[in-house]
Amino acid sequence: MDKTDPLDAYIIADFARCGRISSSPWRGSQFLALQRLTRHRLHLVEYITCEKTYMVSNIYPKFSELAVLDKESKPFSNNYGDTSVAVLTEFLSLDDITYSSIEDLVDFVKEKSKNRFSNPLETAQLLQKAARDSYRLDKVLYKPLNIAIASSFNLIKTFQNEIKTIDKAIERNIKGINTTEYQSLRSIPGIGPVLASGILAEIGSINAFPSHNALAKYAGLTWRVNQSGNYASDETSMTKTGNKYLRYYLIEAANSVKNTVPEYNKY
Repeated sequence: MDKTDPLDAYIIADFARCGRISSSPWRGSQFLALQRLTRHRLHLVEYITCEKTYMVSNIYPKFSELAVLDKESKPFSNNYGDTSVAVLTEFLSLDDITYSSIEDLVDFVKEKSKNRFSNPLETAQLLQKAARDSYRLDKVLYKPLNIAIASSFNLIKTFQNEIKTIDKAIERNIKGINTTEYQSLRSIPGIGPVLASGILAEIGSINAFPSHNALAKYAGLTWRVNQSGNYASDETSMTKTGNKYLRYYLIEAANSVKNTVPEYNKY
């Protein structure tokens, strides 16, 4: 239903006087305790996302090509990985990369990546080309940018460590809660303890919803109808009016299943 003052009054009246709308608590204290953890985890994820977005404003002026290159031309698939962190913080300026010997760059890439790159020579060549093609700044700007970038990386690492701690707490708290539904979610490839816990912490039990549509509407995973006469739009926006925590964990779970199961990935 839409949320307006008249509708609010209507629902309160129905609930309090007429008895046509009923409600009863179906989440126990254990679910509320689990919910505190799963919601706090999303809170930390949002901080990481915000910090990564902010970092671009410092990465771009220092190493413009690293921030804008397409996937095929990037030296690193993850700009926030350990090797990328080392490049952005340990080299003071782009000239240090540009005029470094390719052998030294290869050794640097091997050391910082712990030999995880299948072709470190190609990675070093892409890195050097990106440095050569990037904009140059006045030398006085490089040190402040390095300090700001390193600070952002430290914040991200701290949040990631906190998330690991929260993940362990979530796994401890889910034990003994709604074992059947928890195991049902865990049986889906790609859905681990944290994602399953995040979903259950918000819905309590699937029996609380009379249909798939009711659960989707509660999560805000529905799309508004845009129709007039013989016209019906194929492009409509997601409502996003439901439970944002449940919506987050359902979407993350679907994405994890997609990444785990080849058939879903191909589809």
